Amino acid sequence: MNETIKILVADDHPPTRAGIRVSLEGSGFDVCAEVGDARAAVEAAKAHHPDVALLDVHMPGGGISAARQIASIGEIAVVMLTVSRNDEDLFDSLRAGAVGYLLKDTDPDRLPHALRGVLSGEAALPRSLVSRLIDEFRGRGRRLPIFGGRGAELTSREWEVLEMMRDGLPTDEIGTRLFISPVTVRSHVSAILRKLNVPDRQSALRLLEEHERDQG
Repeated sequence: MNETIKILVADDHPPTRAGIRVSLEGSGFDVCAEVGDARAAVEAAKAHHPDVALLDVHMPGGGISAARQIASIGEIAVVMLTVSRNDEDLFDSLRAGAVGYLLKDTDPDRLPHALRGVLSGEAALPRSLVSRLIDEFRGRGRRLPIFGGRGAELTSREWEVLEMMRDGLPTDEIGTRLFISPVTVRSHVSAILRKLNVPDRQSALRLLEEHERDQG
């Protein structure tokens, strides 16, 4: 690509923005706008029409909301840059129109290469998250009927966690068996409770028991 690539950087942490700017401008990119919240990111995208909008997931106003609005503008590649390894943040970002999801612990020297790859049609995903993405889109999700005829579709990994909870396994043991960290297990549990609209693990397990009785 011969033309200078214009980048919008949106992150509420000024030192992070400064580090990104140094990395990108040192590799020939033009950081055309630098903002600290979702609303400003959308306004900057409309004003500057960057080639790439690099957004923090959890900045004020919501990076995923900003991604959705910026993606709808068209001709702007949206890439999330975040500390979050949470499956829901990854999936929600991609559903919102992001074409990349990079972790902030990525080697800064690789960021320019990743963004050029995005503009060439390559995926920008850390290897540690690819397997979760494959699980999500394999169609292995199952629907768990809940109150009032509504339903909640859990991913295959969420089902695994729920069934291990039913077997009485603690968080650390679930993580060991699934080769994921306790933090990731707790993220899955939070997603399960939210999807089932229940306050705690015991309530989720009661719904699972009801579901299995109905299936039997």
